[in-house]
Amino acid sequence: MTRRLLFLTERYPPDVGGVAASAGRISRTLAAMDLDVDVVSWTRTLEPGVVVSDPGPPAVYRMGRFREWSTTLPHALNLLDWLISRHPYGAVWGHYLFPGGFLAAWFARMKGTPSAVSIRGNDLDRDMFPPGDFARLLWTLKHAGCITAVTAELAAKAAALSGRQDVMQVRNVVDTEMFAPGPSADRARLRIAPGETVLGFCGELREKKGQRFLLDALRRVRETRPACLLVIGEARPSIVPELLGFDAEATLDGQRIVITGHLADPAQVNAHLQLCDVYLQPSLWDGMPNALLEAMAAGCLCIASDAGGNPEAIVDGVHGVLLPRWELARLGDIALKWLDADPRECQRLRTAARAHMIAEFNAEVERRQLAEVLQRLMPNSE
Repeated sequence: MTRRLLFLTERYPPDVGGVAASAGRISRTLAAMDLDVDVVSWTRTLEPGVVVSDPGPPAVYRMGRFREWSTTLPHALNLLDWLISRHPYGAVWGHYLFPGGFLAAWFARMKGTPSAVSIRGNDLDRDMFPPGDFARLLWTLKHAGCITAVTAELAAKAAALSGRQDVMQVRNVVDTEMFAPGPSADRARLRIAPGETVLGFCGELREKKGQRFLLDALRRVRETRPACLLVIGEARPSIVPELLGFDAEATLDGQRIVITGHLADPAQVNAHLQLCDVYLQPSLWDGMPNALLEAMAAGCLCIASDAGGNPEAIVDGVHGVLLPRWELARLGDIALKWLDADPRECQRLRTAARAHMIAEFNAEVERRQLAEVLQRLMPNSE
């Protein structure tokens, strides 16, 4: 069996978001494990159907998306047929249940090739409930040769849905050299006043990430002191009116919501994390958010909900603070408690969080997990 892998993912760097970031990291790791990896991804930055390639490694083929997946995927199959005509693949790997996972499982089944599917988070929950496509979700879970999940919770959900007991966990990891205590970004450039408390959040601000609880926490903290919410990333367009309405209540003591926009350079993200007096991750549901791992590695004092993989990253009172989802209305009070806590106790949590990331969420851990998947997927590869 050849050691060549076809890797399908909806998003890939320079696209933003956790799926793109993890797809880039995992495909590069696989390419460094004596594998020839070809990546196929979709993008709206190209005209529909147009394909551009980057020789890599890994080699990346980006295809312009049509408006509907029902048009995009048949065109993608033409690209996959062309790729497999050039050289055989030992396996097809789909990153995210749809479209990558479904197409990987179906195409591999048609070609008599092993397949792997990675469950990342919202992909499983989205299709479990209407109007999600439950039939396609179940077909993918049952027919993929190998299934990985980024959290133990997702692995258990996939096993319960499919009846399979062989779901493997491959959790997210973080670059602890890039994300580490260090110099901070310029407060003045961000219009953060001297002495103003900074509540931090990183990623795309949206409903599943708990934006309502972030805003409520900001209101509560501002009852006692000047404070702002620093969003290291972007806000989903659908919630911008709510943010504008919130800022319309602002008094003359400064802007209260600071949105950096997308920061392509991880060093910039790390510098902005250094501004946070407390970092908040009040997800209502989630996978294993890269943003939380990065904040912990950066030495932030983190308060997170117990959604998704957050409890795998934080032991409450040891590496940070874990808040049950049904108690997120208390987020502001919890933030105030730790803003007023003994600095030595806060530093203890910061130090423990970073040490936990270094020990348990490093690149070597992911490499070992991926090697186990490859052994199952391609046991007789040359």
